[in-house]
Amino acid sequence: MTDLVPGPVVITGANGFVGSRVCGAVVERGGTVRAVVRRAGTAPDLPGVEEHVGDFGDAGFAASVLAGAGAAVTTVHPMGSDRATQEQVGVEATAAFARAAASAGVGRIVHVSTAAVYDRSPAAGDVDETSALVGDDGNDYAVTKRDTDAAIAAVDGPTRVLVRPPAILGAGDTSVWNTLRPEEMRDDPTERRTPPEGTFAWVHVDDLAALLADLATGRIADAEDSAAGPLAGACTTVNVAAERATQRDYYATVTGALGVEPEWLGVPAWTGRIVAHRARSWGWTPRVSLEDALAEIRTGLA
Repeated sequence: MTDLVPGPVVITGANGFVGSRVCGAVVERGGTVRAVVRRAGTAPDLPGVEEHVGDFGDAGFAASVLAGAGAAVTTVHPMGSDRATQEQVGVEATAAFARAAASAGVGRIVHVSTAAVYDRSPAAGDVDETSALVGDDGNDYAVTKRDTDAAIAAVDGPTRVLVRPPAILGAGDTSVWNTLRPEEMRDDPTERRTPPEGTFAWVHVDDLAALLADLATGRIADAEDSAAGPLAGACTTVNVAAERATQRDYYATVTGALGVEPEWLGVPAWTGRIVAHRARSWGWTPRVSLEDALAEIRTGLA
């Protein structure tokens, strides 16, 4: 552990499912936040959180909000949008913001990536930070997130950390796995189909936010070895995942709560793990158990 980074933490998408949790976690650690949002009055109403309304991809706005900041956390990606929008907002705007952070002398950039960038075909096995990434034939989300990671890695100067979570569980109106996917499964029987023994890799949003806040505030210090922390002045990838679960665990929980039947498919599936040894060696430990995470889903759907 080390002292907090000098200056506030700038968080893009601060009103979002992940971003709002990170704001709270930074404040809990004694830090202050410049919360970047597109609509006034949507940033978390917390002591130490200052709302900044604007487009983080705009050079002038980015330079203004990043001036004097100690760290930046980027959480925005228009998942579910068309490919062009994901490239414009997810890849180009995030890369421009990272370059602006470097120009402003920000010491650390923490980017919320995704484990979807990895090849998780049936034969892939366990996935760590050195595993193969998806090819250009991957889905739009995976490919554009992969390309965002590459663009951030190419930015010189700050310590950059690419944090790769799998499915992010947790209550919230915009939560994909607690709210949006269950709505799809309720309304469309084809969304209830899955190979039951396939892996459902996950992490709870509060555990993810804890790691992001520890990185943003400098509680996890720069290091000369990636086993001890992010490499100083370089780009380091870190997976963040909780205990292994199966597709049956998730789908049975959701369909049971909705009163509908799942359809189990007898097709090959990825059965490996997202290996998070690096995050754990940095001092991160997930607090939310699978039992508690699934119970939260059931309660939210009741």
